[in-house]
Amino acid sequence: MHDIPVTRAAARKPIPQDLKASFGDYFSDHMFQMEYTEGRGWHDPRIVPFGPLQLHPSSSVIQYAQSIFDGSKGYRREDGSIHLFRPQAHIARLNRSAGELCMPAVDPDLVLAAMRKLIDLDRDWVPAKRGNAIYVRQTMVGTEGYMVVRPSRTYTYLIFLCPVGSYYSEGAGPVRILVSETRVRAAKGAIGSAKAGANYAASLKVGREAAAAGFSQVLWLDSVQRRYLEEVGTMNIMVKIGGRIRTPPLSDSILPGITRDSVLALMRDWGMEVAEAPIDIEDVMTASRAGTLEEMWGVGTAAVISPVGELAWRDEKIVVNGGQTGPVAAKLFEHLTGLHAGTVPDSHGWSVAVD
Repeated sequence: MHDIPVTRAAARKPIPQDLKASFGDYFSDHMFQMEYTEGRGWHDPRIVPFGPLQLHPSSSVIQYAQSIFDGSKGYRREDGSIHLFRPQAHIARLNRSAGELCMPAVDPDLVLAAMRKLIDLDRDWVPAKRGNAIYVRQTMVGTEGYMVVRPSRTYTYLIFLCPVGSYYSEGAGPVRILVSETRVRAAKGAIGSAKAGANYAASLKVGREAAAAGFSQVLWLDSVQRRYLEEVGTMNIMVKIGGRIRTPPLSDSILPGITRDSVLALMRDWGMEVAEAPIDIEDVMTASRAGTLEEMWGVGTAAVISPVGELAWRDEKIVVNGGQTGPVAAKLFEHLTGLHAGTVPDSHGWSVAVD
């Protein structure tokens, strides 16, 4: 057992009743926090009232972007119980991200215990409506104040909670996507496989331009040839062309998505032909013209499954599956949300009870 002391908030905040397309607008009453000091390791794990951090102006997170995070979800079932979906995989990914940025790994058992205790304490914040969830954000930042470019020797690790609805305003419906040729999300040989804040900062400019043009997200191409699909927005990407499902193979510029891994396992359970292989944007456009582009969808923790209804590249726009959600994306969405709700068998043992 891990000793995690709790300091309760003096006053509770009002809990939102209608989340709709809210994502990250509300925060629960408490958070988990611990510190790391070189030579001492992680220390002082505790749950405290949710609130701001005090940081040195020259801390490595502010000056040199030494920051990582990960996000998982918990769901309330009809019987009132709360279950986390694949929390161990998310903790393991945070530790891989930490290694990429010279940051210390956390104890997976301690972190899982902290997640469960924090969610149990703030359980009233976990929404009951199917499709809504409690979003569990892990964050680690370098806190030492200095000016030399090197890894920090002190860190703060946090877990905090947000009740969330749909990530996109379209909900689970098809989204409009703009392909970027001028910018890339992450460069080959860099930290694209880590869930680092710097990677997301690099996406902001094109994301704003896409939104101004009426698109929901950006489809990112590789940084070398600017022709191979990598990710869509904050998600991994999958396509179905001529009966075959493909997704880009993992690399140092593609995040190893937990939902991606789950979806691949499910489709293989169902006997579907799935290939992890490069996808050329020209092949996607050619398939659309030939009528063999059947489906395209993004997969990720935030949106779960996000079908692509329209794709714009250069001066050409294509409509995928008549702008409707395709059968594979629909089946995946229904099965995953069923796993979250506990209404379909969890043959992989992915759900972890909070209680």
